[in-house]
Amino acid sequence: MHHPPLRLLIFDFDGVIAESIAMKAEAFRETFSFVPEHQDEIVTYHLDNGGMSRYVKFRNIYRDILHKELTKEQESGLARCYEGLVRERMFEIPLVFGAEAILQQYAGCLPLYVVSATPQEEMEEIVSRRGLSKYFIRVYGSPRSKADCIREILGDTRVMPGETLFIGDAPQDWQAAIETGVRFIGRVAPGDENRFAGRPGVEVIVSDLSELGGYLAEDHF
Repeated sequence: MHHPPLRLLIFDFDGVIAESIAMKAEAFRETFSFVPEHQDEIVTYHLDNGGMSRYVKFRNIYRDILHKELTKEQESGLARCYEGLVRERMFEIPLVFGAEAILQQYAGCLPLYVVSATPQEEMEEIVSRRGLSKYFIRVYGSPRSKADCIREILGDTRVMPGETLFIGDAPQDWQAAIETGVRFIGRVAPGDENRFAGRPGVEVIVSDLSELGGYLAEDHF
């Protein structure tokens, strides 16, 4: 399929730039250690909803799995526990293979952005501490929806959706691309379930960012 020239790249962070999916899944398991009989179901829910804010996950888990009311105090406690488990690890977790190379290659010729479900301030700190801030025009995080962030980027850059590519690893990322009309590439790590199977509008699946670089180099835009 012929596409207009690519003028804008948007990346999810967890599972696309940082190899953090397994670590965060384990942190979710630890956060809910007080309900051991539900841990497997909770981790599955977390993984199936990768692009969703942790706060929304907490509320849905309490409503749909634990069948209990979640108080503001409990929600804050869960958030503190989870953030405490992942925070330092996020500064050390390996990057996805090919990530730094593709950021170096394209930062000089295209505007690059991060759109993540991680809370805004936390996401900015992670990108800064990892030495990646120099590659990105701006980093977006929750509580804003990914679709809302993408719309703002399109408005700020005056780039058309068809000239924009979003790389994500979760169905929620794909949904944000569908809602905003931007092109979408899914990242599925080797051995992971392909959660994009049967979803229209997924341009290609890559296993890492060196594959993404190869795809872009083949002039698929």
